[in-house]
Amino acid sequence: MTTLLSLHVGAKLPLVELDPVSRIDLIKYAGASGDFNPIHTIDEEALKLGLPGIIAHGMWTMGNVSKLFSPHYDEGFIKDYSVRFKGMVMLNDVITLGAEMVDRQDNLLHFNVFATNQVERKVIEGKVVFELIDS
Repeated sequence: MTTLLSLHVGAKLPLVELDPVSRIDLIKYAGASGDFNPIHTIDEEALKLGLPGIIAHGMWTMGNVSKLFSPHYDEGFIKDYSVRFKGMVMLNDVITLGAEMVDRQDNLLHFNVFATNQVERKVIEGKVVFELIDS
């Protein structure tokens, strides 16, 4: 496995493809987060509001983006993380996560991150600052 310490500006982390979004994923997330807005779990409620169906919690998608860095937590931690939501994530969408290092300042690695759906439409784009720790 490549370490973050060895990366250079322009390097990309391996893409992570999530399993198709399931209703049970969203029900579990609602319970864990306390966000019980019915647009995330009840078809009729989402349709009443003009949505094409239930949509994933934005924070569910954002949280999954951090999986790009999970293999590297022995090297450091996410110090800063921000995103812009670019599109809705629907049931059965297959989300792909990616990151590219865009800057390095001593022990701070700056990444552009994204999540796209199965038709390569961006649903999230953002920035992560990962701080390396001395080992």
